[in-house]
Amino acid sequence: MNRTVFTIAILFLTASVFAQQKDNTLTKAEKKAGWKLLFDGKTLNGWRMYQNKPADSWSVKDGNLYCKGSTTDKSDKRADIITMGQYANFELSIEWKISPEGNSGILYHVSEDYDASYLSGPEYQLIDDTGFPEKLEAWQNTAADYAMFTTTSRPTKPVGEYNLTKIVVNGAHREHWLNGVKVLEFDAWTDDWLKRKAAGKWKDTPEYGMEKTGHICLQDHGSEIWFRNIKIRKL
Repeated sequence: MNRTVFTIAILFLTASVFAQQKDNTLTKAEKKAGWKLLFDGKTLNGWRMYQNKPADSWSVKDGNLYCKGSTTDKSDKRADIITMGQYANFELSIEWKISPEGNSGILYHVSEDYDASYLSGPEYQLIDDTGFPEKLEAWQNTAADYAMFTTTSRPTKPVGEYNLTKIVVNGAHREHWLNGVKVLEFDAWTDDWLKRKAAGKWKDTPEYGMEKTGHICLQDHGSEIWFRNIKIRKL
């Protein structure tokens, strides 16, 4: 190997290592701005199963908070995973990639007083929009406020590539961002919000969306999905 090729190889290796080191860490600027890591990239510290249900679907894999896909083995124990802490007003940043035909979600203001996390907490939908085997309504697509509000655009990356999601919750005001684009903005508990709730999926679920604080939750919908660089900043 000549010197030029050797130098390029070393630079490439160094850049790759540096890029990997940046995952699941905070910059000095982020720390100064009040950001906190919710996932250290090595352990499940700070997380537990919803209602402490027995589950083996979540683990740490290659620096990701990883949910394995369903198998035909009926002994699989599955549950959503939630943060130990609870949050009211915040900005949440999270990277994720989903498997073909996959389905999941990011929920917030989740309470454990109900049989399932989605009965209390609103959901930022994550799904394989183009490859999902069933027909999807607009409110089921990626970045929608599931079963409530649709997005103005959907700048998703191809399945298997990481997407960057940002969720902003400040009182009743909510923003959904996807890969740097604000794709949805709405206010909870307005007349319009209540009308949508009463007319749709949540018409018989009075508790839906009413919590003012709660856990951050990652949904186990039986699909393989990866999460990393999970950061939160209280507002």
